[in-house]
Order: sequence, then structure tokens, then C-alpha cells
Amino acid sequence: MKHYLTDTHSHIYSEEFDNDRRDVVFNAHKAGVKKILLPNIDSTTVDAMMDLCKKYPHHIFPMMGLHPTSVEDDFETEIQKVEEWLDKEKFYAIGEIGIDLHWDKTFLEEQILAFEKQIDLALKFDLPIVIHARDSFDEIFEVLDRKNTASLRGVFHSFTGTLEQAHKIISDYHFYLGINGIVTFKKSHLPEVLKEIDVKYILLETDAPYLAPEPKRGKRNESSYMFYTARKVADIYGLDVKAISEITTQNALNLFNFPNDED
Repeated sequence: MKHYLTDTHSHIYSEEFDNDRRDVVFNAHKAGVKKILLPNIDSTTVDAMMDLCKKYPHHIFPMMGLHPTSVEDDFETEIQKVEEWLDKEKFYAIGEIGIDLHWDKTFLEEQILAFEKQIDLALKFDLPIVIHARDSFDEIFEVLDRKNTASLRGVFHSFTGTLEQAHKIISDYHFYLGINGIVTFKKSHLPEVLKEIDVKYILLETDAPYLAPEPKRGKRNESSYMFYTARKVADIYGLDVKAISEITTQNALNLFNFPNDED
């Protein structure tokens, strides 16, 4: 069993880290976060993401996908670029993909189509999907109900839903729940939800540079801060951080199948 934490969702290739990215990777390792998975946003972010993964090939692993907030009229072109990258490089998931209705519903139809096409790519390339669901659980469930197969697998990243939604995700789709700093917020309902969910369905993540946990809330998030989330989740389950590290890293390995050496 591996005694390290795995950040299953971190954007440390983004410009917020241009001045200290090397330190951020070092700090993560020092904090016990030894594996980091990077979700893509769109064609403008691929090069930075791939450069970082090639610098740390044993520790940092890429996903490929088109983020729902980047879906516009030209989404077909973007999806084509996603498939081109999948054909030529090794990726560990299709992500992050999904539907986001928080700010704008203008491209809802296009978001649904882009989501469906990327699920098809996940099935074609036998990869898990990483779902971004913001104010859109019902719409995402409708797509998954249409597209669900025994081989479709994945995670609802940054899960903030209800217990009922969590049960549906686990029982209907056998997906994981991605838990980040939100679980540490004082008004978060997630601790009550997680008490009713088996820890074998939990993945840990940061969503850096966003959603820093208490006591770092309001600051730029980074992968090393995932320790605070792990400590909170350990408290919820009545376990120690070492046990949570082992369980959630094994869950991540089961889903993403990344190299699990600790060198």
C-alpha cells in the first residue's frame, strides 16, 4: 500500500504559478503529495501542461479534454484537437469535461454535445472521465443515463452535491467523488454527506489555484495544501491521515492507472 497523497485535480501549469512552479512541486512532495494529475482546459493550455508533465514524468500526469466553459460555437474544432492529442500522447483521463451553467447558459446545447463527444472518446481510448458539474447535476445525469455503459468510469470532480446525488453517482454510474478544500469550509454540508458514503468512493484533489482549504482559504491554492483536506476527511471517517492517504491513493490508482512508484 502506498503511503502518499495523490492530488487528482490540479492546474499548477496555469499562469498563476509561473513565478514559483518548481517550488510548488517541491512543496507538494514535501507535504506527502507525490502524485498530481493535471486536467486540461482547451487547446491554449496543452503546451504548458505537457511541458510540466515532461519535467516530472514520475510525479505529474496529464489529462486531455475541453472544459465546458471553453465550449463555444467552434467546439467541434476543439474536440478534433483533443482527439489529435489523444492519438499522439499518453493521457490518463478525458478531462475536465462536463456542463457548467453557473455564469452562462448560452452554449448549453453545445456543452451537452461536447460532453457526449468526449464520453465517446473516453470509450474509444478506454480512459476514465473527469466531470466538471457546476449548477448542472440534472443535465449531466441525463447525458450519463443515455451514454452509460459498463466500461464508462470516472469521477465527479469538486463534488458539492447532496447525499441523494452522491448515492446516484455511486449506485447508477459507479463513479468516484472528488473532494477538495470545500469540505473544510465552515458552512460546507459535505462532512454530513461523506459520513454516509463509503471512503472507497472518495478521491482527494485541490483544484489549484482555486478553492484553497482552511486555514489557507482566500489564498492561491496549491497541491501541498491538500494535506488540510486529507486531515479533515480523516476526521470525518475517524481515521488517521496515513490511512486516508493509502485509501484515496489506491482509489486514484484504480481509476487512473498512473505509475505508482515513489521515486
